[in-house]
Amino acid sequence: MSTTSPEAVKKLVENMQADLRCLSMECKKKFPPVKEAAESGIVKIKTIAARNSDILAALKDNSSEVVQPFLMGCGTKEPKITQLCLAAIQRLMSHEVVSEAAAGNIINMLWQLMENGLEELKLLQTVLVLLTTNTVVHDEVLSKAIVLCFRLHFTKDNITNNTAAATVRQVVTVVFERMVAEDERFKGMAVQTPAVQGNCNRRSVSTLRPGAKDAYMLFQDLCQLVNADAPYWLVGMTEMTRTFGLELLESVLNDFPGVFLQHQEFGFLLKERVCPLVIKLFSPNIKFRQGSGAGSASPAPVEKPYFPICMRLLRVVSVLIKHFYSLLVTECEIFLSLLVKFLDGEKPQWLRAVAVESVHRLCVQPHLLRSFCQSYDMKQHSTKVFRDIVNALGSFIQSLFIVPSVVSSTNTPTGGSGSGAQVSAQGGVGVVGAGGGLTTQAAFEYRGTWIPLMAVSVQGSAKATYLEMLDKVDPPSIPEGYAMSVAFSALLDLVRGITSMIEKELAREEEAAARGGSEVVGHAHPADGQQEPRAQQVWEEMVNACWCGLLAALSLLLDASTDEAATENILKAELTMASLCGRLGLVTPRDAFITAVCKASLPPHYALTALSSSAANLSNKTYSIQGQNVQIISPSSESHQQVVAVGQPLTSQPQGTVVLTAKNIQCMRTLLNLAHCHGAVLGTSWQLVLATLQHLVWILGLKPGVGGGLKPGRAVEGPSTVLTTAVMTDLPVISNILSRLFESSQYLDDVSLHHLINALCSLSMEAMEMAYGTNKEPSLFAVAKLLETGLVNMDRIEILWRPLTAHLLEVCQHPNARMREWGAEAITSLIKAGLAYKHDPPLSHNQRLHLLLLNPLKELSNILHADIRQKQLECVLQVLQSQGDSLGPGWPLVLGVIGAIRNDQGESLIRTAFQCLQLVVTDFLPTMPCTCLQIVVDVAGSFGLQNQELNISLTSIGLLWNISDYFFQRAEIITEELEREEAVLLQRARDEGETLNRPFHPAPPFDCLWLCLYAKLGELCVDPRPAVRKSAGQTMFSTIAAHGTLLQQPTWHVVVWKVLFHLLDCVRKSSTTADKEKIESGGGNILIHHSRDTAEKQWAETWVLTLAGVARIFNTRRYLLQQLGDFFKAWEVLLDHIQSAALSKNNEVSLAALKSFQEILQLVTPVKDSDKPDALSAMDIPSVLMEPLAVPGPGRPLPRSDSLADRLAQRYGAQPQPPPPGEEQDDSALWWSAWSTWYRTGTECTRPPSGGGDKLAFVPSQPFLTALIQLFPALYQHIAAGFSMEDLRKLGVILHGAVSVPISSDASPFILPSYTEAVLTSLQEAVLTALDVLQKAICVGPETLQVMYPAIFEQLLQFAEFSCKPPQYGKMETKHVANAKYNQIQLFAPAEWVALNYVPFAERSLEVVVDLYHKTACHKAVVNESVLQSIIKTLRTPLGLKYACPAESTWKLAVTSLLKVLSIGLPVARQQASSGRFDTMWPELASAFEDFLFTKSTPPDNLSIQEFQKNEAIDVEVVQLISTEILPYANFIPREFVGQIMAMLNKGSIHSQSSSFTEAEIDIRMREEFSKVCFETLLHFSFSNDVSTPQEGYISRMALCVLLQRAQEVLQRYVRDERLSGRCPLPRQQVTEIIFVLKAVSTLMDSLKKTQPENVDGNTWAQVIALYPTLVECITCSSVEVSSALKEALRPFKDLMQPPVSRVQNGES
Repeated sequence: MSTTSPEAVKKLVENMQADLRCLSMECKKKFPPVKEAAESGIVKIKTIAARNSDILAALKDNSSEVVQPFLMGCGTKEPKITQLCLAAIQRLMSHEVVSEAAAGNIINMLWQLMENGLEELKLLQTVLVLLTTNTVVHDEVLSKAIVLCFRLHFTKDNITNNTAAATVRQVVTVVFERMVAEDERFKGMAVQTPAVQGNCNRRSVSTLRPGAKDAYMLFQDLCQLVNADAPYWLVGMTEMTRTFGLELLESVLNDFPGVFLQHQEFGFLLKERVCPLVIKLFSPNIKFRQGSGAGSASPAPVEKPYFPICMRLLRVVSVLIKHFYSLLVTECEIFLSLLVKFLDGEKPQWLRAVAVESVHRLCVQPHLLRSFCQSYDMKQHSTKVFRDIVNALGSFIQSLFIVPSVVSSTNTPTGGSGSGAQVSAQGGVGVVGAGGGLTTQAAFEYRGTWIPLMAVSVQGSAKATYLEMLDKVDPPSIPEGYAMSVAFSALLDLVRGITSMIEKELAREEEAAARGGSEVVGHAHPADGQQEPRAQQVWEEMVNACWCGLLAALSLLLDASTDEAATENILKAELTMASLCGRLGLVTPRDAFITAVCKASLPPHYALTALSSSAANLSNKTYSIQGQNVQIISPSSESHQQVVAVGQPLTSQPQGTVVLTAKNIQCMRTLLNLAHCHGAVLGTSWQLVLATLQHLVWILGLKPGVGGGLKPGRAVEGPSTVLTTAVMTDLPVISNILSRLFESSQYLDDVSLHHLINALCSLSMEAMEMAYGTNKEPSLFAVAKLLETGLVNMDRIEILWRPLTAHLLEVCQHPNARMREWGAEAITSLIKAGLAYKHDPPLSHNQRLHLLLLNPLKELSNILHADIRQKQLECVLQVLQSQGDSLGPGWPLVLGVIGAIRNDQGESLIRTAFQCLQLVVTDFLPTMPCTCLQIVVDVAGSFGLQNQELNISLTSIGLLWNISDYFFQRAEIITEELEREEAVLLQRARDEGETLNRPFHPAPPFDCLWLCLYAKLGELCVDPRPAVRKSAGQTMFSTIAAHGTLLQQPTWHVVVWKVLFHLLDCVRKSSTTADKEKIESGGGNILIHHSRDTAEKQWAETWVLTLAGVARIFNTRRYLLQQLGDFFKAWEVLLDHIQSAALSKNNEVSLAALKSFQEILQLVTPVKDSDKPDALSAMDIPSVLMEPLAVPGPGRPLPRSDSLADRLAQRYGAQPQPPPPGEEQDDSALWWSAWSTWYRTGTECTRPPSGGGDKLAFVPSQPFLTALIQLFPALYQHIAAGFSMEDLRKLGVILHGAVSVPISSDASPFILPSYTEAVLTSLQEAVLTALDVLQKAICVGPETLQVMYPAIFEQLLQFAEFSCKPPQYGKMETKHVANAKYNQIQLFAPAEWVALNYVPFAERSLEVVVDLYHKTACHKAVVNESVLQSIIKTLRTPLGLKYACPAESTWKLAVTSLLKVLSIGLPVARQQASSGRFDTMWPELASAFEDFLFTKSTPPDNLSIQEFQKNEAIDVEVVQLISTEILPYANFIPREFVGQIMAMLNKGSIHSQSSSFTEAEIDIRMREEFSKVCFETLLHFSFSNDVSTPQEGYISRMALCVLLQRAQEVLQRYVRDERLSGRCPLPRQQVTEIIFVLKAVSTLMDSLKKTQPENVDGNTWAQVIALYPTLVECITCSSVEVSSALKEALRPFKDLMQPPVSRVQNGES
């Protein structure tokens, strides 16, 4: 309830009346005046209450009267009354109803009470209420009130003293508060204060308002009192203490700084009264040196430091500096210098303690510190105060470690010897067992000095202990470690304050700059606005001033700290300083702080080697790292630091092991934190930071894992690394922070990022240096982190890609495998990540970046290490699998990498590379630019050519086939794209004035693609490995066959000359020079078939394949090829190849050559357009003309693809036109060229070897010769028109030669029929077929051709002679097939040559002759050329040999042939008798008859009777022929011939057999039938009726006469011999002869009887009868056979016993 509310007022009035009543009651007896006054007062109050509406105002106006009774009551000095009165007065005061006059009266009354020592506490209370409730008291009244309080302060009563002191303080505050309120009221009015001259305070007071004046007077007197001078205003002071005065001064200065700053008068007071006073009072402290004893308790100034005053002075100084620094710049400089001095070691401990507390107070005010810096450190001739403060703090801390405190209550160990004992005394600092629950006291320990650390104040506030000991008079004893703890806090607060202040302002500045839209002004000096540069300079100066001192102190503390929290704080301070220096661009201090943290992270003596140098030459230092085993150990109790890890140092010279403590790990974490949060300002210090981290990582044994993160690695080399459980749990955290550190590099700006990359690169270079020449584990920290940094900065990878990859490529070339492996891992991971990253703009639109990313992949190809190539190829594979369809411009590069294979790289690499290629060919051909297709072809080809892995070579050839299919299917698309590209290139070339340099240039680009493919396949076709050659050959010819239609016509020219013929040349060359050594096995355990067991044989296969392929192309594409200008030349070259292959000594090749020859002979001459609608079908293979040879060829079918070819043809507007009429027949040149090739080949291969019995001479095989001859019919078809006699002669030579060739006895079982079968070999068949073709052609041909008949007869007759006279093959010895020993036993003896069984062939030839003669006997040429004579002449041989013929069939065939021929030929001969063309034939024929009928050879012994009789029947046939065909036409036949025939018949009729028969055979052997026929013929012709000429009859008679004479002689000789021989039998042959003669006689008699009588000459009869006596003589013979024959002979004579009727006439004639 407020004091002015009606209820309150009513209450006041009631209370007042009650108080007065009380007073009157009390004073009724003793003090009547008072009683009266009280009663009148009651009346007065009632009156006022009744009359006035504003009762309070009325009361105040009449307050003097109202108060009077109470004042009189106080005057009574009666305690009870006095108390009642004072209470009543206080009530009035609290309602503010006391006027100024009344107040004065009250004060005076109180003064009296004070002097009488009454109610002292009530008095104080009353004064306080009076002064605080209103402002009526001022000037002298106020000063009196204040003096009253002061005097009460110095009474003997403690309670009063203290209450009075409190009251004084409150009253002083009230005075100043009034002044502040007064200023507030007059704030709006501008008061013109006259300038105050000089420093006369009297004059200055007049300008002040009342409240201010009171305050001024009060403060001035306080100064006077403290200085022990008389006060001006506080009249009546009796005594005063300096301590109390100083406290009052301090509170005023502290609570009302505004008063002094706003009013000049007060400022002057400060400057001229307070500061000199303080300096004066400080003098004993300044001069005093430790050790001259403690100060006495006297209040008088003495020459020894007095704690209460000193401490209060320091408090005042703190306030002065804090609030009035701007007014008292010079004075503050002095104060601060004093403060710094007080920290000296020579000063008493308590003094240093309070000084340090004061310094702490300054340290928590960064803005003040900044002002110091601006006012002193930055002025030219001023003390560097700020620097001195910091340095003093630092040296103070150092001094604590060096000088043990004397005053300390704890027993401080001297030196380090007692360290162990000390530790246990302190409760085991640092000895924490694994399960120990002890908490150690925080402390610093350095070289045996142990200083505990206390919690002195909350961070950021300087809560002092000793500066607050206002009640202490004696210097307190300072606990050990207190000063250190304060100094430590001061340092931390200093760092915290400065850094946070500067950073806030920096942030504000950057924000402002950003808002202004201008470039952020770095920490440079912008042109406009002077504020920023000044601020920047101030900050730089502050840091420069303090960093050395801070660093020294912090490093020492860090070294000495045994408490984790303290260590953490120190590290944090160093970290924030480093960061600040970095932000301000102060490199040296930044590096110094960082170096300190780095050193602290590493083991004690370790750091010296790595970081002894400043950052500048750090880059020249070497570091090293070694691997580790992990064991868990308990920490040693010796050290104050818990050992958490033991590891190997990373140095070139192993130094045993090093120990990491918990503090090292803590420092490491700080370092990580620094790099993590302040990476942007590290710049070149990255090098320091990373080097240190690298060492720590090494000692802790962290190893890089996937993506470059570090993981705790297991043991590598020896038991070198030992980690405690404590650190084991930390490791994952550390490795995590490490990773996060590099992840955060994505927030660095480009410059900082480059610093980071450069630092990592140089670290890595050092690691590489160290890893040279040693097989130790290298440090992979840098490489791993480069990878990590690259991965997180993908969005701006372009700026760091080159330095990053260039370095990693160097790492990849390092000899140390582990190092290399990581280099490759890093580079491939980066490439994969780079390609996978979603860049903006995407890679597809940023070709430059795309190629940039892929480039290192290509660079890896230059590195020879297989492991690197393996990684590279695996990377390519993964890139293909993930980004294959978006590689675009990167294809040439990727393909280049795949194709960079070499034979020295080993299989696995090649296999991986090949997987990539397979993936490309199967999946990515459509997505790549068509210009890359050629590269794909080259790459696939290079896989075919590598010799490490045969399967890959073969598969790659398959890929080439697939590629060609792809070309074929997408021909139009590819063509369009390539032509677009070509146009661009041509334009570019034209602009640059160069020619377009591209393989196969003039051809269209799509054709060039094909040509590259063919050229590649061509290279593979001459690969050293047979399997590759075979596969490549088949593929090449199949592609040309299947897809050749796509090529332009001119391109075919290149295909023929540059691809096909070039290939043929190479193959021919390789085949002819190939090695003939036997290859034992084909690698591994593969057995090689004997037909492929030498290089020569393997090349032969290739030759075969190639030739066949080329021939097939010529065959199928001839129509197209013929439109090329030089087709004839190409044809010649092809024939030349065929010839050289045919003449090759290898049967397989030669046979295949003929097969190819055959193939090109089957070509069809293109026909006119009108005849054949589809021009392209002219390329089709015609129906096969003869059975093709079985030569292996590529197994793929040839798909027809006219439609596509047509489309392309239209595209190029060059539809292959059929040639205009008249041109197409001009193929004869081709065929004649073929004929001459055939002839040369035949001549060469059938020419016998020149040497004599050379076993090893080469003899062509039968199949080859067969094939050669079989070619002729096909060839003849084409050349028939111009085939001349000369050509026929040539053909004959070859046919004859071919048939003469013997065969090897090894081969004979396969070629020859068994001897008993009379079958022709295929060669012989072929020869006859050839002649047959010819003769058929002649038959249907024009007249002119028929002159060739005789030649054909001649040829056939030559063959017919072979039956009896096999041909010789040079001088070669040949054995008859029966005698050849098959070399089953002597497997390796040289083969013998076996002559063929020519009989069947000769006989067949003979049959052909007969047939042919049958058809052609009447032809002029046949007649003219005496063919019949030749036939007969040829037949003479077998006919003459008869039984001596090699085969019985031969002479029998000869006879039948002769009979057939004669039956046709004789009529012709008779017709032509007059021409004389047959004159020479007759003697030949006679000889033939003679030789056959009276052969000199004897029949074989085993001839059966049946056989003999059959043979006799043949002889009879011949005689019958003579009788029917020759003798009847004797008049057309030369006379000698008839004579010869007669003689022959004569001879036959009485032919005496040879004398070698045995008895038993004689009956059979005598050719009775034959003789009979002869006789009969003779007789028939002798006595025939129709003898046309006397000549004939004469010859007949002569013949008979001779015959009979001979019979007479034989018989007579027999009779004579029989008589002479007596009992002895006659010789066998004579008996045979007589029997023959007797038989002949009987035959003759029979003949004579049958003949017409008029035909028989009378002389003949006379001779017959004359025989009779001789026959009778023979009757006496003893031989039974003779007797029986004689009977037969005598019997016909009975018809002659009586002469016939016409005897006389006969006699006459």
